[in-house]
Amino acid sequence: MNHPTIQQYSVSGPWLRRELVRWIVAGWLAVCGSVSASAAAPMTEDEYVREVKPLLEQRCAACHSRLKQKGELRLDAGVLVHKGGHHGPVVTRDAAGMSELLRRITSSDPEQRMPLEGRPLSVDEIALLRRWIEAGAPYPKNEAVPVAPGDHWAFQPVRRPAIPKTAAKDWGRTPVDAFLLSRWEKQGWKPGPRANPSALLRRVHLDLTGLPPTLAEQEAFAADPSDAALDRVIDSLLSRPSYGERWARHWLDVVRYADSNGYERDAEKPLVWKYRDYVIRALNRDTPYDRFVIEQLAGDELPDATAETVIATGYARLGNWDDEPADPATDRYDQLDDIVSTTSQAFLGLTLGCARCHDHKFEPLTAKDYYSMVAVFAPLTRPQNGRTELTRPAGSRRDVQEAATLKRAGPESSRLAELNARIDEGYFLSEETPKPPDTHVLIRGNPGRKGDRVDAASPAVLARHTMRSLDPDRWTTRRRLSLAQWIASPNNPLTARVMVNRVWQQHFGAGLVRTPNDFGVMGEPPADPELLDWLADWFVHEGGWSLKSLHRMLLTSQAWRLSRIQPGANNSADADADNRYFLRPAYRRLEVEALRDSILSVSGQLNPTMGGRGVFLPIPNAALEANTDRDSIWPRSSESDASRRTVYAFVKRGLVVPFLEVLDLCDTVSSSPRRQVTTIAPQALTLFNGEFIQQQSRRFAERLRLEAGPDPARQVELAYRLALCRPPTPTERDAVLGYLREGSLSEVCRVIFNLNEFAYPE
Repeated sequence: MNHPTIQQYSVSGPWLRRELVRWIVAGWLAVCGSVSASAAAPMTEDEYVREVKPLLEQRCAACHSRLKQKGELRLDAGVLVHKGGHHGPVVTRDAAGMSELLRRITSSDPEQRMPLEGRPLSVDEIALLRRWIEAGAPYPKNEAVPVAPGDHWAFQPVRRPAIPKTAAKDWGRTPVDAFLLSRWEKQGWKPGPRANPSALLRRVHLDLTGLPPTLAEQEAFAADPSDAALDRVIDSLLSRPSYGERWARHWLDVVRYADSNGYERDAEKPLVWKYRDYVIRALNRDTPYDRFVIEQLAGDELPDATAETVIATGYARLGNWDDEPADPATDRYDQLDDIVSTTSQAFLGLTLGCARCHDHKFEPLTAKDYYSMVAVFAPLTRPQNGRTELTRPAGSRRDVQEAATLKRAGPESSRLAELNARIDEGYFLSEETPKPPDTHVLIRGNPGRKGDRVDAASPAVLARHTMRSLDPDRWTTRRRLSLAQWIASPNNPLTARVMVNRVWQQHFGAGLVRTPNDFGVMGEPPADPELLDWLADWFVHEGGWSLKSLHRMLLTSQAWRLSRIQPGANNSADADADNRYFLRPAYRRLEVEALRDSILSVSGQLNPTMGGRGVFLPIPNAALEANTDRDSIWPRSSESDASRRTVYAFVKRGLVVPFLEVLDLCDTVSSSPRRQVTTIAPQALTLFNGEFIQQQSRRFAERLRLEAGPDPARQVELAYRLALCRPPTPTERDAVLGYLREGSLSEVCRVIFNLNEFAYPE
């Protein structure tokens, strides 16, 4: 056996002495291995599973697994170890009595010794593998062999399965019910009862609009609480402007929306709110999702481009921006990384950003795949004048160009007025030439170390459906339009699945895939893959990419209308403890926007004004003490403006409103596929003692006096109906009336705002 030389070590001292001793011992083991192996007890299949397989996974899988097979060798299953690689078997002994695997892990040659990266295997680890090989490298014959990356479920074409037959013929209203019930029946589970009418009405209002039903709406539904009546409520809610305001916030989370740039100066992004308003309008008019994707990625490259589709491309400019970077070259790639990472997660459910410095360690995504996506967005430039960000005219290229020519020619004309009516001002990146810059793989992500040149392309693992590159036009490369059409294609295996899963998550509390931004190998598999594929196929074909149709499909199901409260005799819910198969509605707190908006609605203070620049919610003076110019960094909005829906609240990355932050506002830097839900003491303090709650409690009390009159019993009755959509129980009524004899009505209102039932609707 060869031994390492002193020159191979770059350090000295005690570490070097320990390493030399270790290698001397390893050498003796190599020489005497056959004796020690024969003296030891034969290795069993259980020992392989318990000890050998974890070692191979920890130290060898990075280069020899389903994701990467250097030398065509896989070591992630026993049968594959025996199969060997390009150079033949690795666990059978050669003429010298040494197997190839042992020879490589004990080699002193740094080019031959395995693993190539990291520390060499320890003496004990080498001895373990030697004993396994000497025993014939046993493994269980039923050992599962990990599928190849290209065979991963999410990379396969969407195929619509047949709707399953169920034993319970009289239960269920939609195909969604058939899929869920079929799985429940296989487990011997039975669905619980339907939720009571008032709970269902409040649930559907909060789900679709983020606001509780009015008294008139409660009375109308109480008169006819049938499923058909609830279907009509759903149609009504989907037609309201408040639907777009509610669901736009879900999308803004995914695309990392905020109103400022972050970093030290954290300047306001000029006119970025026009992108937020675009999302609200697009959802309200039910823009087909495939068109919604294309407009955000390449709205300026469309043949029918308008001011609105160009403003939609502000999506690419939403991320952090350092207006004075220490290293401009690295900063440029940081900006591109923000776009690539967000695009891959938001639309495809892939963590492509992890391949920036090297091939993805856990997914079949390479650095070449990553930089091929960078090449799509590399032609974009940021309009700026030093530290100052600039906006640009938004409209079709022809209109903008003609308008600029007419302005240079002289006074305004009727034609110029016509063009100006079609042109807006917006915040977006732009392409200035149809000739793309060269894009290279960056070695270790370093802009100073350029590797192979790459072209714009889709990830190689999705080879069944590749991107078709369009030719440039007069103005742009049309690379983004090529990518957008590939993503929005009915044949893309990921796009519809990812969006269907996002909508399911918001209605049922968790996705069919519980890692909504990660449909890759490391993501969770779907709880019901057949249901996911049926919905994805239906969404594209029968649904016509309509999100409102998808809402109807889910909300008209019997499964969505089940009660969270299960009868004691039904043990099904206990069997599905983590609700993976959706036997009952999730018990979840309202997001901070819906919670705040509900408070404003109940107190009678909600301002319905839509659109425009973000409003500045009140911030405690203590939060502004570190700033020299408090009025400049946080202007004061009037109480009326600050009472608008929370989707219009100005979100400053470096100074998040404490009320929003403590109640789990999304991450404002990266894509947020779902809200984190914490339970901490400051939340209780904020909701009971905070200035906003105290103010709205006073306003709520004023409303009760105005609408219910001076009678305390009527005031209490109205308070419960407005806040909880039900009358108080006799016990609740007596307790509140007893308190009112000594306490104030505003304090009662504050207690109602703090009831679990208000924040955690059924």
